[in-house]
Amino acid sequence: MRRDEGALSLFVAVCALTLLALSGLVLDGGGRLLAIERADAVAQEAARAGGQQIDRGRLLAGQGYVLDHGAATSAVHTYLDLVGNTQDVTTEVTDTTVSVHLTSTYHTLLLGLIGIGTLDVQGSGSAQVVHGVTAPRGN
Repeated sequence: MRRDEGALSLFVAVCALTLLALSGLVLDGGGRLLAIERADAVAQEAARAGGQQIDRGRLLAGQGYVLDHGAATSAVHTYLDLVGNTQDVTTEVTDTTVSVHLTSTYHTLLLGLIGIGTLDVQGSGSAQVVHGVTAPRGN
């Protein structure tokens, strides 16, 4: 009887597991990058929704384009509620800028086989109130 019987099947098993692990890293790594891109896009659109909430009273009083802080925050959260799949949302509203930072979850495909079922991703976006026909002007 030869001593190296079965050595080839062990080699094939190790190589197959290694290729599966590398495929999981590539597939789920790419999926995570797409999830980060989506989180940034969602945060940017939420900031734009908030950035459209101009304080009409101050505008009509001649004080320029100033955001209504409550309405801007509400618009951000309304948009994020419609989109879904977001946790920990931070909204910062100044007189002329809305910034949104959020955390979302990416559910892995192959890394779940080794116990990594989800990965957190962060996104951020901001919108600034500007006015002008051809270029932004100062308030």
